[in-house]
Amino acid sequence: MTPELDAIRSTMRRYWGFDQFRPLQEEAIAAGMARRDALVVMPTGGGKSLCYQLPPAVTGRTDVVISPLIALMKDQVDGLRENGYPAAALYSGMAPDAVREVEQGLADGRWRLLFVAPERLLAPRFLNWLDRATVRDFAVDEAHCISQWGHDFRPEYRQLAELKTRLDGVSLRAFTATATERVRADIAAQLRLVDPLELVGRFDRANLTYRVVPRTDVQRQVLEVLRRHAGEAAIVYCLSRRDTETLAASLSAQGLRAAHYHAGMESGPRHRTQEAFAEEKLDVVVATVAFGMGIDRSDVRCVLHAALPKSIEHYQQETGRAGRDGLEAECVLLYSGSDVIRLERLMERSAAEAAERRGEPLAAAPGDDAALEAGRVLLRQMQRFASGMACRHKGLSEYFGQAYERDGCGACDVCLGEVEGVSDGSVTAQKILSAVARAEGFGVTHIVDILLGADTERVRTRQHAQLSTYGLLKGVARGGVTAMVHQLIDQSLLERTPGDRPVLRLNAASWEVLRGQRTVQLVQPAAKSSSTAARLDSASWEDVDRDLFEHLRGVRRELAEARGVPPYIIFNDATLRDLARRQPTSLDDFARTYGVGDRKLHDLGPVFVERIKAWCERS
Repeated sequence: MTPELDAIRSTMRRYWGFDQFRPLQEEAIAAGMARRDALVVMPTGGGKSLCYQLPPAVTGRTDVVISPLIALMKDQVDGLRENGYPAAALYSGMAPDAVREVEQGLADGRWRLLFVAPERLLAPRFLNWLDRATVRDFAVDEAHCISQWGHDFRPEYRQLAELKTRLDGVSLRAFTATATERVRADIAAQLRLVDPLELVGRFDRANLTYRVVPRTDVQRQVLEVLRRHAGEAAIVYCLSRRDTETLAASLSAQGLRAAHYHAGMESGPRHRTQEAFAEEKLDVVVATVAFGMGIDRSDVRCVLHAALPKSIEHYQQETGRAGRDGLEAECVLLYSGSDVIRLERLMERSAAEAAERRGEPLAAAPGDDAALEAGRVLLRQMQRFASGMACRHKGLSEYFGQAYERDGCGACDVCLGEVEGVSDGSVTAQKILSAVARAEGFGVTHIVDILLGADTERVRTRQHAQLSTYGLLKGVARGGVTAMVHQLIDQSLLERTPGDRPVLRLNAASWEVLRGQRTVQLVQPAAKSSSTAARLDSASWEDVDRDLFEHLRGVRRELAEARGVPPYIIFNDATLRDLARRQPTSLDDFARTYGVGDRKLHDLGPVFVERIKAWCERS
C-alpha cells in the first residue's frame, strides 16, 4: 500500500468507519488528490459524496462544494460534523454572527469543505475572499443541473465555468447520479473541463425492486403498497398539487402518518413537512417533484409514482431516493396511458406560456418548439419503459448506455413473474377494436362501458346496448379493460386524438388486427405470489433481532432530537441492523460496526452499548 493510499484509508476509517472503497471511489478520490478535472457519475447511494469529502481531509486544504439547495447543504454539514469532520456552509438567511464565524474559519484554514450555492459563489466579494484564502479546488454537486438536456436544468449553473477565468489554477470536479452520454458531454463543455477524467459507475441499483402496475384505483393501490412498509419511510409522487392534497388526506384518514408537499404551499408549512419527514415524525410524504434533491434521508424504503414521470431521467432520479443506505427498497409505478395525454397538455401549455411571455406565438418560437419536441421524445421513452414487458433493471441500464449481462434481475415485476400475457390477447384486442369501430368518436370510458355492458345514460341515449360488441368483456374488471385499451394505444394499434376531449380512432394497424393479419400481446397482473414478501424480507435481515432494531431506532430518535439533527445523521439503518445483528456489549466490539468512525465511537458508542446490554439482560 502506498503512503497516499494508506493516508486515504486511515482518514476514511477515522471519519466514516469504512474499510473498503465502492466501485470507482478510489479513482475519483485520486483525481481529487491530484487536482485533476473530472466528471463523476455514480448512482444514488454509490458513495459519490465521499469522493469530494476525502481529498481535502487528507491534504489539509479547503475545497468548495457548489450545491443547489440549502437543505442539502445543511444536511451534509450536519452529517460531517457529527463525524468530527470540519465543514461549514454559507447560504441566505444565516445570522450575521454565523456568517462571520464561517468567514473567520476559512481565513484560519479551519474548514476542509465549504458548501455554497452557485449564486453566492460568483459574487465578486466572495471570489475575492476565496482568492485571498487560496481556495482553488471546487466540486459541483448535482451537476446534471448544468445541462439543458438534463432533467433539472438551472441557468445559474451554466456560469460556473467563470471560475476558470476569475481564479488562477482552478480545478473542477463535477458529480451527479444520472446523466446520459449527451448530458455528460454538455456538462464537460459548459464547465470547460480540461482533459477531464470521466468515471461512470453502474446505473443499475440492484437493491431496488421495480414494479409497474396498471392504475385502476389509485387510493386503494397506494394504500396497499404502503401497508407493506408500515412504519417505514415512503415518498409518493403525484402529477398535480391537488392530487397530493387529496391522496395525503385519504392516507391520513386510514391511520398513516402522511402529509402533502408541493411548491404552491406557503414556505412555513412546506418546511415543517420536510423537517417532520427528516425527523421520522412522518412516514409518508405525498408530493409533486418539488420534493426532491433536498431530501437526504437514507432509509426511504418505498418510492411510489401515482402517475407517469416525464422522462426516464426523472424516474431514475426520483426512484434513486429509495434505499440510499444500500438496503432493499421498493419502487412502484402506477401506470395509465392517460398520463401521456395529460403530460403532453402540460408541456404544450408551458411552451405556450413561455412564448406568450416574450410576446410571440408558439409557432414563432423555435426554441420552445424544439424543447417541446424534446420533451415529447423523453415522455415516449418513459411510456415504452412502463408499457414494456422486458426486465426493468435491464431497460434502465440500457437507456443510460450500459449493457445488462444477467438473464433476469429477480427484482422487478417482469422477472418475478408478477405480470403475465393475456391468453387470448389477439381475440381480446379484436373485441376492443370492434367496439371502437362501431362507436368511433368516443373516449376510453365510454368504449369500456360498452364492452362491460354498462347501463349508463350515454349508452341508453346512443342506443349502444344494441351494438354487437355490447357486453363482450362483461365480467372482466373495469380497471383491467381500461388497461388493455391503453396497451393498444401504447402499441400504436389504436389512436387517441389530442386535445381536451380525446376520442379513440382506428388506424391501419387496427384493421390488420381486425382482419387477423397481426397478433397482439396484452398483459395483466399475474395471480398473487409470495415474491413480494420474499423480496422485501431479504438477506439484509438475516440474524437481525427486529425488536432490538426497532428499539435502537427509538434510541437514534432520542439522540437526534437532543442534538437537533435528523436521525439518519446519527446512524443509518444499515448500521442499526448491524448492531441488532451483532449486539456489541463493549466499545471494542462496537468499533467494528459498519459506519462507526472515531468520533461516533467515543460520542455515541457508550450510549448504544449501554442500551444493547440492558436489552440483552432483559431478553
